[in-house]
Amino acid sequence: MKQRIASVDILRGFAIVAMILVNTPGDWGNVYAPLLHAQWHGLTPTDLIFPFFLFIVGISIYFAYKNKTASATTYNKVLMRSSKLIGLGLFLNIFTPHFPFFEDLETLRFPGVLQRIGIVFFVTAILYLKCNWKTLLGIGFFILIGYWLFLGFVPMPDSVSPTFDRAPNNWANYLDLQILGKHMWQPDYDPEGLISTLPSIVTCLIGVLIGKLLDGLKHVSLLFITAAILLVSGYVLDIWFPINKAIWSSSFVLVTSGWGTLFLSLIYYLIDVKKFQFGTIFKYVGMNAITIYFLSSFISKCMYFIKVNENHSIHSFLYNTIFVQSFMPLNTGSFLYALSVVLFYVLLAYFLYKRKIFIKV
Repeated sequence: MKQRIASVDILRGFAIVAMILVNTPGDWGNVYAPLLHAQWHGLTPTDLIFPFFLFIVGISIYFAYKNKTASATTYNKVLMRSSKLIGLGLFLNIFTPHFPFFEDLETLRFPGVLQRIGIVFFVTAILYLKCNWKTLLGIGFFILIGYWLFLGFVPMPDSVSPTFDRAPNNWANYLDLQILGKHMWQPDYDPEGLISTLPSIVTCLIGVLIGKLLDGLKHVSLLFITAAILLVSGYVLDIWFPINKAIWSSSFVLVTSGWGTLFLSLIYYLIDVKKFQFGTIFKYVGMNAITIYFLSSFISKCMYFIKVNENHSIHSFLYNTIFVQSFMPLNTGSFLYALSVVLFYVLLAYFLYKRKIFIKV
């Protein structure tokens, strides 16, 4: 495996480790602020994690399909992989460890992280197989500008002025509510909603274009320059279209892709140019990224629902018994619990890697 691909595996593994860290605190009421999403507008370190992963999916699409032809066989493989991702996501939403093992279908959440990855992967892979890089760049630009103009300037029903705030007259929230109804994460919005999936496709397309830049890269400075252009563009656009993960705003796409490119540039520079050896622990996770993420979500859900006794689930029993101590702040105990979960999955990834078990989804 070329080192530039190893660099991508390291960043992918880092994103999965970070996902597990922020998704499995000991107590959601006691979490350090950087490990929480922004309440609406704004950007925290946690808000970078999911777009980083979609960005890496785009890079992987470039290297996986650059020598593939746009044939029925290739399209079928893309469709199958996308369907598996969506199916796994729906399974996580529908499954409960208690009989009859299914959530109420009337309020079952349809969107989700894996569902979005599946949809974004499908659309991006098809576009990559059909279009050249200039067309992909044009499509991305059109979506980002069009999304901003639509959410910000197209009047709502009854001529109500649209807004970017968390409100009924936000087009992203409004359309999700009209189409998904009760099948959302929150009564008024879903962070993996329908219309916000469009700009998330651009995050992946930017990854494809960065993959092309990486392929045969002679001067790492090109990566740093690209990162700077994305970051500056995103923070300037923030003036008119606020950075917002919940609606995946166009400024959010540019800024997070800029940070993703910058992180990748640093890793690439240190590993490929300076020949430092580090981050192998993340590479183990990156080689089985979807498997590790799925297992962490599934097992975490089981630990919340399965009871040890009348008062405690497995999760609350372990947390309160081991990590809640009088000499330790609650935030620290909650964070240490999350770190212990991360350690478990890193060890699992290491075991799979050493046994040469790589589960493709």
